[in-house]
Amino acid sequence: MARALPFHPLFVNPRARVYGARLMHVHPLITDSAALANLCARLADAPFVCVDTEFMRENTYWPELCLIQIADTEEAAAIDPKAPGLDMQPLLDLLVNNEDVLKVFHAGGQDIEIIYNLTGKTPYPMFDTQVAAMALGQGEQIGYSNLVDSWLGVTVDKGARFTDWSRRPLDQRQVDYAIGDVTHLSKIFPRMLERLKKTGRGAWLDQEMERISDPANYANDPDLAWKRVRISGRRPEVLGRLKAIARWREEEARSKDLPRGRIVKDETIADLAGHPPRKQADLAKVRGLSATWASNDIGKRLLAAIEGAQPLSGDELPPREDRKPGLGKDGALVADLLKLLLKIRARDIDVAARLLARSEELEALAAGQRDGLAILTGWRFDQFGRDALDLVEGRLGFGVRDGKLKMTRTEDLA
Repeated sequence: MARALPFHPLFVNPRARVYGARLMHVHPLITDSAALANLCARLADAPFVCVDTEFMRENTYWPELCLIQIADTEEAAAIDPKAPGLDMQPLLDLLVNNEDVLKVFHAGGQDIEIIYNLTGKTPYPMFDTQVAAMALGQGEQIGYSNLVDSWLGVTVDKGARFTDWSRRPLDQRQVDYAIGDVTHLSKIFPRMLERLKKTGRGAWLDQEMERISDPANYANDPDLAWKRVRISGRRPEVLGRLKAIARWREEEARSKDLPRGRIVKDETIADLAGHPPRKQADLAKVRGLSATWASNDIGKRLLAAIEGAQPLSGDELPPREDRKPGLGKDGALVADLLKLLLKIRARDIDVAARLLARSEELEALAAGQRDGLAILTGWRFDQFGRDALDLVEGRLGFGVRDGKLKMTRTEDLA
């Protein structure tokens, strides 16, 4: 079954226009299964719910979920996932299996990651107010407190921001702070939605919301962990060892539920890949490893991973830097002009530049690529890509009018 577009449930649902009809009811902290099931049953009929989480990840591999906050326009609650015996399934079903309810987040990447880790699915359909703010000219990464201030004129109390959410019991101040994140959002989202409707920019966000909700973004494949480690060169045998060591670290970190950097830091992995030890005793000489690894089991497993590594296959090798893309001096200047054009266009239509185009796309266009570029399709082409293509192909230039830099057609310059 085809999934609905993120905006679809609210743009066509007449209930979406009925906001704030009642005073919002804020529940006490939910710690029992019956109360949670009843809440989720009611929220299943809502056009949207706002969702936020509190978690700790400093000392664990998996983010430790400590609190979930959820609200529609009529009620809000914080749920304690650490409460003994709490059945979370009704809430998880609402978030990942009910496609009639839009899930609203602000900068929701880490919240979505946690939900994916619990269910193997991502919330859908979803809406991210930080991304939507880009389409409304509020910058590329507006913070939550600034968003609340700009839309509601409310100053967010940041006093509990750095609290240890894993400690119990939670005091009422912590719970009130946490619930505020979704009660404010439930007021902002309808206003933001109406603004998007009036400006006709709602459809601009569908592609971004699809990208954010793609489960592939949150599937942490150990065989791909090496791509997050910086290393110079592209020798197949070195990268093959890097892949094997990074996979080994990922598996060790998962089994011990420790941050991967607590096992081995990235720079040490890169060093081991480039200068592999010949025997386990040599691990004592590696900077960043404990001398005990020269004789213990974890050192033995590391050495086995290194010895079992195979050279990276040709199709896995990263592209050479000079092919990404091969701009040359003139091409680099064209890319700079495109970036200038992007700034002008973003200013003129009051939208975040990053929503229109990314640097790598501009460089590809400057290098002669025309296929597979998002800026040459859909709304991005209408708003920016057409002008970008005209600039590259000589039909557009720059001029100064009334002290402002403007785009000028070449026929106007003749």
